[in-house]
This record gives sequence, structure tokens and C-alpha cells, in this order.
Amino acid sequence: MKIGGTQIEAGVVKFALEYRKDLHADQGLCIQVVTEIDGKDVEVLRLDCFDQTPHYHYGPENKNERLDMDKTTAGNPIGWTLQQLRNSLPAMVRRAGYEDVAAKIDTGLVAKKLDELEPIAREMALTKRRTITHNRGDEVIQAGNVKFGLEFRDIAALNDRGLAIHVLSDVAGQEIEILAFDCFENKPHYHYGPRNKDIQIFWDTTLVPDPLRWTLDRFKEGRLSAMIQRAGYPGVVAEMDTALIASVLEKEVEPKALATQAANAK
Repeated sequence: MKIGGTQIEAGVVKFALEYRKDLHADQGLCIQVVTEIDGKDVEVLRLDCFDQTPHYHYGPENKNERLDMDKTTAGNPIGWTLQQLRNSLPAMVRRAGYEDVAAKIDTGLVAKKLDELEPIAREMALTKRRTITHNRGDEVIQAGNVKFGLEFRDIAALNDRGLAIHVLSDVAGQEIEILAFDCFENKPHYHYGPRNKDIQIFWDTTLVPDPLRWTLDRFKEGRLSAMIQRAGYPGVVAEMDTALIASVLEKEVEPKALATQAANAK
């Protein structure tokens, strides 16, 4: 991939930073270790400090050996990455296949430059995050501490249309969309935490030909609490009245959602 636009020189190598939010289901800071070979910048290491599947690459331009970061043991991907670069950069560059570069690394200079890099990296991770703010829905149905907003969306710019179900709750005194299901005709998808994580999952329409039916069935199976947990709102889950939600889904949300979709069918 291209070399990141924010760059810090550290002798024979330089560090390049780029926040990647062009991915559907994931996003996060990319930290690259770059060197110059025959007048060209070459990516020696790439550490993708993503939200969901953080991982790193040895020698992306030659061997491209990819390994996962274990978030359970590593903790914060950026913190883990900086620790490895401080302690093991020559060994990592050597494993990537650049022995001559590894031999020339000035570890003292690298440590100083990483101290410069860290606040920049952490600031980028906070301020460049992709989030999405949708409407709350044309009709909002209350079910305890959870609300379901129904809206038929016709988006000419995307050449797409379909029913959207917004799952809402009050968090710290503010109504927040915690899940969103865009049951579109062309590119149907759903969001975990549109306002914080914004994990986007696109349905395989070969396996899920009716995304609205799929969504309603997952709600009726009791999957809503697990999905809200994944979206990053455990406090909402703790206060959910599952019996009330099941009743509201059956008596109001499902019939009104199906009726709205039918009324807008071409």
C-alpha cells in the first residue's frame, strides 16, 4: 500500500503513519517502517493497529508474512506496536528480509523518534476515527431502555433504497444510535456502534436474500443483547427488559417494518 503521509525520519529507516477508514468492517492506525532502496521508498514492516483484527506484516513488498496481534494479551494495539518497535526493531527488520538495513539501525535514535511519534499516533487514532450519524427514524417505538426507529431510505447518491431499523438508547443523557440495519436493495449492510466503532458488515445476498427478515429473526432469537454488547454498550445491555422487548418486537416493530417495506416496494 502507499506510504503514509505523516513521516518521521529515524536514520536508515523512517516511520510513516496513516489512519485507514476505507475498510468496511474495521478501521485504525497503520504504522509503517520504511527504508530507501535504489532511490525508492520500500515498506519493510507494516503494523495495522485496527479495532477488530489488528495485525502486522513482515516485508509487505517481498515475503508479506502476516501475523495477528492478540488483543487479549497485547492490550492496546498502538501501545503494543510501539513497544515492539522500541525493543525489537532490528530483529523484525532482519526477519522481513532486510539484513543490511537492520545492521545500520541506530536504536538510540529510534527510541527518541518513537517518543516523538507516540503522541501523534495516539492523536490520529482519536481524531480521525470514522463515525456515522443517521436519522433516528420516522417512527420510533419504545421498548424499555431500547428504542427502534423505522425509516424507509431512498438514497439517490448511492443508487440504493430500503428499510432502515435504528436501534437507539439514551447514553449519558443523550440519545445514541447503537445499532443500524440498512436493509437496502443493492448493498444491504448493518453497523455496530455507528457513533463509536462503526463496524460495518455487508450481507451476502446469496445466503441472505431478505435482509429485513434476517434482522427481525435475529431480534426474535434474542441476539440483540449480544449485538449491543459488541457495539460497545454493556450498560445498555444490563438494563434491558428482554420480555418487554420481545413483546414490542412481535406486536409493533415487526408488523410495522414489514408494512413499511411493502408500501415502498417497486
